[in-house]
Amino acid sequence: MTVAKITPKRLSTVSLPSINSFTANGIWRKRWRDAADCGAEMLRFVVEQVPQIYCLEVESNSQEEEEVVQSRLLQPLECFLFGEDPQAGLEKLQQGSASSQLCGRVFKEGETVYSCRDCAIDPTCVLCMDCFQDSVHKGHRYKMHASSGGGFCDCGDLEAWKTGPCCSKHDPGAPTAMETDECVLEPGLRERAQKLFQVLLRYATDLLVWEESYELAAELVKEDTYYCVLYNDEHHSYDHVIYTLQRSVQCDHSEAHTHTGRRAVKRGKLRSCQQAKDLIRHISLQPLRVEILHSAVMAHQSFAMRLGTWFQQIIGYSVGFRQVFCQVALEPSSEGDQPSLISRLMLHDSRLYKGARKFIHELIFCSLLMETEYKRRFAIEFTKHYKQLQKDYTLDDHERSISITALSVQIFTVPTLARQLIEEGNVIKVIVDTVMELLSEHLDANHRFHFQGYNSDKFFRIQVIFHDLRYILISKPSLWTEELRTQFLEGFRVFLGLLHCMQGMEEVKRQFGQHIEVEPEWEAGFSIQRQLRHILVMFQDWCSSDETVLLLSFRECHRALMRCNNQPFQSEATDYYMCKHILHVSPYKVSQEPVSIHLPISRALAGEENHTVHLSAPMEHPLRCVVLAAQVSAEMWRRNGLSLVSQVYYYHDVKCRDEMYDKDVIMLQIAASKMDPNHFIMLILQRFELFDVFNGSLASKDQWNRLTEEMLYLLIIIVGERYVPGISHVTKEDVTMREVIHLLCIQPMAHSSLVKGLPENESHETGLETVIPKVATFKKPGVSGHGLYEVKKECLPEFNPFFFHYSKSQHSKVDVALRPPVPPPFCPAFSSIVHLLCCDILIHILRRVLQRAVEDRATYWTEAMIQRVPFACISRCLSRALSLFLFYMNHINCNCVCPPTVPAPYSSLYECGADQARRGKNRTWVIFTPLSCNISALKNPHPLSMSDCLTQIVPDKDKAERKRKAEAAKLHRQKIMAQMSAMQKNFIESHKMLYDNMPESSQGDCAMELGELCVAVGPQRGSTPAEREVLTCILCQEEQEVQARSPAMVLTACVQRSTVLTQCRGKTLANNETMYPLFMPPDLAVGTHTGSCGHVMHATCWQKYFEAVQNTTRNRLHAELIIDLENGEYMCPLCKSLCNTVVPLIPLEPLTLNYENAELVGQLLTLPRWIQILSARIKGLKSVTQGPGKDSCVISQSHLRGESPGRKYSDSIAEMLVVCATTVHRVGLQTGPNELCPAVPVMSWNTCAFTIQAIENLLQEEDKTLFGSLQNRQVGQIDYRGGTHFMATDVSHLGRLPLVKEVNVLFDAYSRSSTCSGDNQPFFVCCQVGLVLAIPALYQEEAVDLQPSAVSSAYNHLYILHLVTMAHVVQVLLSSTDDTAVFGGEEGQAERAAVELYAAVSQCTGGLRSDVSGSSVADRVRRGVTPFLRCAALFFNCLTGVPPPEELSNIFFTDGLCLRWCGHPAVTKALKGEMQTISYPRKRNRLIELPEDYSALLNQASHFQCPNSTDDERKHPTLCLFCGTILCSQSTCCHSQLDGEEVGACTAHAATCGAGVGMFLRIRECEMVLMASKTRGSTYPAPYLDDYGETDPQLGRGNPLHLCPERYRKLHQLWQQHCILEEIARSLEVVNVMFAFEWQML
Repeated sequence: MTVAKITPKRLSTVSLPSINSFTANGIWRKRWRDAADCGAEMLRFVVEQVPQIYCLEVESNSQEEEEVVQSRLLQPLECFLFGEDPQAGLEKLQQGSASSQLCGRVFKEGETVYSCRDCAIDPTCVLCMDCFQDSVHKGHRYKMHASSGGGFCDCGDLEAWKTGPCCSKHDPGAPTAMETDECVLEPGLRERAQKLFQVLLRYATDLLVWEESYELAAELVKEDTYYCVLYNDEHHSYDHVIYTLQRSVQCDHSEAHTHTGRRAVKRGKLRSCQQAKDLIRHISLQPLRVEILHSAVMAHQSFAMRLGTWFQQIIGYSVGFRQVFCQVALEPSSEGDQPSLISRLMLHDSRLYKGARKFIHELIFCSLLMETEYKRRFAIEFTKHYKQLQKDYTLDDHERSISITALSVQIFTVPTLARQLIEEGNVIKVIVDTVMELLSEHLDANHRFHFQGYNSDKFFRIQVIFHDLRYILISKPSLWTEELRTQFLEGFRVFLGLLHCMQGMEEVKRQFGQHIEVEPEWEAGFSIQRQLRHILVMFQDWCSSDETVLLLSFRECHRALMRCNNQPFQSEATDYYMCKHILHVSPYKVSQEPVSIHLPISRALAGEENHTVHLSAPMEHPLRCVVLAAQVSAEMWRRNGLSLVSQVYYYHDVKCRDEMYDKDVIMLQIAASKMDPNHFIMLILQRFELFDVFNGSLASKDQWNRLTEEMLYLLIIIVGERYVPGISHVTKEDVTMREVIHLLCIQPMAHSSLVKGLPENESHETGLETVIPKVATFKKPGVSGHGLYEVKKECLPEFNPFFFHYSKSQHSKVDVALRPPVPPPFCPAFSSIVHLLCCDILIHILRRVLQRAVEDRATYWTEAMIQRVPFACISRCLSRALSLFLFYMNHINCNCVCPPTVPAPYSSLYECGADQARRGKNRTWVIFTPLSCNISALKNPHPLSMSDCLTQIVPDKDKAERKRKAEAAKLHRQKIMAQMSAMQKNFIESHKMLYDNMPESSQGDCAMELGELCVAVGPQRGSTPAEREVLTCILCQEEQEVQARSPAMVLTACVQRSTVLTQCRGKTLANNETMYPLFMPPDLAVGTHTGSCGHVMHATCWQKYFEAVQNTTRNRLHAELIIDLENGEYMCPLCKSLCNTVVPLIPLEPLTLNYENAELVGQLLTLPRWIQILSARIKGLKSVTQGPGKDSCVISQSHLRGESPGRKYSDSIAEMLVVCATTVHRVGLQTGPNELCPAVPVMSWNTCAFTIQAIENLLQEEDKTLFGSLQNRQVGQIDYRGGTHFMATDVSHLGRLPLVKEVNVLFDAYSRSSTCSGDNQPFFVCCQVGLVLAIPALYQEEAVDLQPSAVSSAYNHLYILHLVTMAHVVQVLLSSTDDTAVFGGEEGQAERAAVELYAAVSQCTGGLRSDVSGSSVADRVRRGVTPFLRCAALFFNCLTGVPPPEELSNIFFTDGLCLRWCGHPAVTKALKGEMQTISYPRKRNRLIELPEDYSALLNQASHFQCPNSTDDERKHPTLCLFCGTILCSQSTCCHSQLDGEEVGACTAHAATCGAGVGMFLRIRECEMVLMASKTRGSTYPAPYLDDYGETDPQLGRGNPLHLCPERYRKLHQLWQQHCILEEIARSLEVVNVMFAFEWQML
C-alpha cells in the first residue's frame, strides 16, 4: 500500500549549525519564518534530526536521550512558537490567562476514584483523590472504587453535579453555568501555533498509523537497517512471550523480561529480521503479532510518541493553545477522501499498540473534551464513525479501557450532548443498528436470536455497546422538541426491532423418554436480558415524561407485540365447559409445545399498565412462561437438563425478575382486570393443564398436586400482590420497605446481603438507606463477623407468608399458619380483580380441593395445597369490597345446604376445614381458624376479635393437651441440661491440665506456715507438689499417668522462626552454617518460638496418626499448600492447629529440702566461695575440651537415647525428646536434621528462653497478670521443661562446652579480666536458662554417676540468678540514655543505693553522666529489670513446679525485688567496657499505626511510585504491617532472587522483615495477605469496616471505610501469639482451590 510521502520536497544537504544555544534556535526560527513553505521546512528539520537521536545501534541512557531531544528538537520548535525565548514568552502568556475550571485528570488503571451518591447526576460522574479531599462531597454519602482506566475527573463540570461542582482548587469564583473559556491569543502567536500544530499533528498521525505494508518515502531511506518488532497482546500469556523470545532470538531470561509492550527484538538487514519474524510466528499455534519496520520509521514513531507529551504540555499553558489544537485536530482534510486528523487516529485505534493508544486518548482528554464547543463537534465525529469503531473493537484483543470506544462514557452521559446527538445524529438508532449488525450472524430462519456455539469473547464485547445506550438515556429530558420526539420514536422503533428478535427466542420443548444429550446454550440470552433490564426502564421513563411520546410509543409497542403473536395455533379454538361457564380458546399445552422464557415486548407493554389491553391475547405468552416455571418446579422437565432449571432460577432471581417475572404478573393482573373472572380462571386451568383434573374426568397424579399448588399460589399473587405503583396507591419507598421486611423476616441479615436481595435502579441504588431505619434495628458486630439488621416487632404484621419474591428455600423457612396482612386497595382500573374470589370457578376449585382432603386419600391432596386454600379466602375477606363479596356469596348456586345467614360456598369450605381440625389430622388445618373468624364476623352483628375467635373455637381439651405437652417438653429440657452439666464436670475433672493453670490452694495446707512454698529459688525453696498427673489421649480417649518409666505422652507443638521481639527489623543474619547460637543476641533479630495448642496424645497414637496423615494427604489436590510433609507438619486432630513436632511430658520429681542443713551449707557456701569452686571445675573442663581429642563436640547416640549413667527415662520418652530437639535445631537454624550437632541442646535452651520471653511480652502488652492469665496453649508452651531438663541432666557432656563458654562470660566480667560487648553481649534470659539447665553436667563423669543434691541445686540456681541479674542490671545502666538530671527532694534507701550502684558502674566503665539523680537511676533499673524478672519467675515456676505466691497476680510485683538487687554490694564489682546499644527495657513491637479513614491510605497509594519501573501499568501497592514499607506486589518489575528462586517483592521482604512470615495490606484491594513461606499464604479480612460493620474486599461496594480498633488488635494478637502460620493452614484447609495461587510471586 502506498501513502503520501512525509516530505513534500527532497531533503537538501545543508550544514546544520550548532543548536545548543538560543542563538542557534533563533537561526532556525528565522529560517522557518522566512521560508515560502514554513511547514515543509519544519518538517524537513524534524525528518533529518530524529534519526540521529532515536533508534541508534547502541542504546543510550533514557535521561540523556531526553536531554538531547529537548535541546535539538523541542527547543527550536518552542522558540518558533513563542517568537522569542520560550520562558519569556510563557511568562507573558500566563499573565493574561486564568486557570481552567475543569480538572481533567486522566485516571490510570487501578487509581481510586470517588462518586457522590447525593450530588452526582449519574454514577459515571467521579472525582479524583485530590479534588474529592477538597470538595463538599467528602461529608456526603459517597462511594469509592478502582478505576478501570480511560476516564477523567469531572470536577468543574456543571452538568455532572447537582451541587458542589467544583472543589476549592478549581472553583473560579461564582460561575452559574459552564461556559467556554475565552483566551484570545495575539494574532501572530495564534498563527504560528496553528501552523506548528498542523505540521506536527499531521506528522505524528502519519507515523502512528503507519503499517508494515506502507511504502517508505525515498527521502527517509538513508541506511538499509530494519527492526523486527514484537507487539504484546491479551491472548498470549507473559510467560509464553518470554519463552518465544528465548527460542527465537536466543536471548536470556532477564533480557527477555525487558521486551514488553512494543519492542524491537531484532536489528539488522531485512533478511535476518524476516527470519526472526517467521521463527516467532511459527513457535505457537496462535502467532504473535510481529512486524518488520525500517529504522527510520521506528525513529520517527518514537518521536511522534514524545510529541504527545509535548502537546499536552503546550496546550496546558493556555486555553488559547488548547482551542487552536482542537481546531486543527477537527478541521476537515484538504484531501477529499481523508477524514480529519483525529478521525484518522480513531479509525486506526484498534491497530495501534498500547502506548500509542494511551497517547491518543490522553491527548483527546486534555484538549477536545475540555472545551464545550469542540467536545460537541468531536461527539458528532465520534457518532459518525461509531459503527466502524465498535466493529473494530469486537475484533480487537485489548481491554475496553484502552480502546477509543471507551470515550463514549465521556460523551453520551452529558445530558445536553446526548439530546443533541439524538436530534442531529439519531444516536439511538446508530447504537441499536450497530448491535443488530454485529448480532445478525446469530439470527435463525424465524428472525430470532439463537446463540448456540457463539464466541464468548466477541459476544462480551458486543454487550458493552448496551452501556452506551444506557448512557444516552441516563437523563430524561424536561423539555421536548418536535425533532427530539421524531428522532426518539424512530430510535424506539429500531429498538423494538431488537426486542422482536428476542421475543420467543431459544424456545424449549419438553423432553420425553430420553434425557437431553447436549445442554443448550442459555447464558447469552440472559446476558442480553440483564443488559436490557435498566434500558427498558429508561425507555419507559422517557416515554412517560411526554404524553404524546407515551401514546405513540405504546401504540408501537402494541403493534410489535401483535406481530409477534400472529403465529397460528396448531389447533382450532375449542369450547371448554365448567360450572355452566364456557371458554372459547385454542388448546395449548406447555408440556408438549415449544415455549420461550424470553418475552421482552410483552413485558415492555406491561410497563404501560395504565392503558387498556384487550382480552387474553397479551396475557397468553406471559401465562405460558409462568406455567413453564411451575412445571419445572413440579419436576416435569427433568429430562431437559440443568439449563432450563438455571433459566427458571434467573427468571425469579433479583437480577432479572423485575423485567421478567414481575412484568408477567403485572400482565396477568391487567388481563384479570379486563376479562370475565370465570373465563380468566378457566384459561389459567387450561394452561396449567388442570382443567380436566377439576372437571372430574382425570385421575390425580403427584405432578397434578404440585401444579395445583402452583396454580393456587399464582391466584394468591394476582389478587394479593398490589405493591406496584399504578396497580395500587403505593410509592417506590413502600415497595422497598415491604421487600426489606420480608427479607428480614427470614433471618437477620447484613447490609450487603440486603443490598444483594433488592433490585437496583439505573444508578445502582436500591433505596435501602431511606427505609431501613423505619423497619429494622442494627446490631453492631464483634471482633469477627459483621453487623446485622433485625426487623422491628411493629413491622411483623406486614409479613406475608406467601410473598411472591420468596424462593423455594426461603418459603420453606416461614410459618404459613399466620394471618395475612391487609393489602392496599387496588387502583380503580384494577379494582375488578377482586371479583376472581367471588366467581363460580374459584369456589368450585377450592371446594374440590377440600373435599379431596376430607376423603383421606394421600394422593389427592398435599399440605401445601391446603395451606393455599384458606389464604385465598382470607385475602378476599379482608378486602374492602365486602358488600360485593356478600352479594356474590348469597347468589351462587353450588348445591350446598347451609344456614341461611352464612354464605353457602365459604360455609362449605369452612365445614370441610373444621372437620379436619376436629380430627387433628394435620397442623395445616389450623389455618382455617382465621377464616372461621371472618365467617363468624359475617354472621355476628358484633364481630369478635381474632384472639376471641381463637379462644372460642379451640376446645378446652386441645388446650389441656397443649399444656401437658409443654410441661413434658420443659421437663425434658431440664433433664438434658442436667446431663450436660454432669458431663462438663466429668470432662473438667479428667482434663485438669487444660483448666488448672495454678495449683489449688488446698494443696498448700500441709506446707509450712511461713510461706516457703512460694519460694522457687534458693535454700528456702518450697517443695514440689507431689500430685498424680493423669491425662487423656485425644485420639484413643484412654487415660494414663505421666511417669518417667511409662510410655511417652506428648503435646502437639509448632516450632517456627520469629521476629516478634526483634529490635532491628530487617537485619541480615550471618551464615547459618558458621553461626553457633550459644548466646542469643540482645537485638533478638530472629528467635525460635515453640508453641502448643495444649492437646495431649500417646506417642504411639501420634506416630500412627502422623503416618496416616502422610499417606492420605499425598493424594489431595494442593496438599503441599496446607502442610509440608517433608518438614514433618500435620494438623492437630482436635483443633486443627498446624504442628510440626511434639513435646514429651516429663513429671516433676517430688523434692523437699532439709532447711536446717541448707542453712548450714549456706554459711560455708557463700557466693565468692561458690564462684571459686565453680571456677576450679571450669578450669578442669577447659583442659579437657582444649585437648587433642575433639570427641567432646560429638553427641553419642547412647546419650541421645537416654542411656547415660544418670537418671533413666523410658525409650519412648527419649525418642520423643530427640524428635523435639532436632526439630527445633532444624527449624531454628534452617539446616538439615542432624542429631549429632552440638548446637542441638543449645537451640533447645534458646527456644525455651525465647518462648518465655514472648509469653511475658504478650502478657505485658495485654496488661494481664503473670500467672493468673495464662491460656492453655501458653501453659503448654512453657511446659517445655521436660525436654530442656532432660538435655541438661542426661546428656551431661553436651552441656559442658556451652557451660564453659557461658560461665567464662560471667566470671571474666566478674573479675574484670575481660569485657562482653558488641555482638558478643549475651541475652541474659537465654544465658540464665542455659546455665541453670547445664550446670548439672559439672557433677558427672564418664564412670561416676553423680547428681547434685537438692541443697546444691538450690544454691546453684540462687547464685546463677544473682550473677545473671547483676549482669543484666549493668546492661540496663550502660544502655539507657533517657536520664534526666534531677536534684533536690528527699531520697530514700532505694535512691541512695541506686546512686552508689551508678557510681560503681561509672568507675568501671567511664563516660557515664555524673549529674544523674538516684530516683532516675532507680526508675531506670526498675523498668529495665522488670521484664527479666518476670521471665525468671515463669522459668523457675515451670522448672520446679513450686506454686507462685499470691502477690504475683499483681503486675507490679517486682518493685521490691528491683530495690533489693540495686542495693546488693556485688553490683560494685560488675562488668566494665563498651555495651550493646540495645536499651532496656526493650521497645515492645507493635503493628504500625494505620489511619482511621481508609481514604488516607488510598491517597498514600495513589502517590506510590514503583522504584524499579517508570511505566503507567497498574501497580498493586502493598503495605507491610510490621515495618510500614509499601511494596510493589504482583509485578515483574520488582522480582528478585531468594535462595536461587525468583520471588515477588512481598515474599522477598517477608524473608528479611519477618523471618519468612508476613502480614500485608493490599491497599487498592482492601484485603489482608498472610504469608508463612514462599509457597504458603492466604487472604484475611482487612481491619477496615464500613458503617454497617462489614469489610469490603476489592472495594466492591465502595462504602466509606474506617479502622476497627478491635479487629486491628486481633491482628496484632495473631502476630504476637505466633498464630499466622496456623491461621493460614486453617484457611487453606477450608477453601479448596483447583488452581493454586503462586504466593512466591506476590
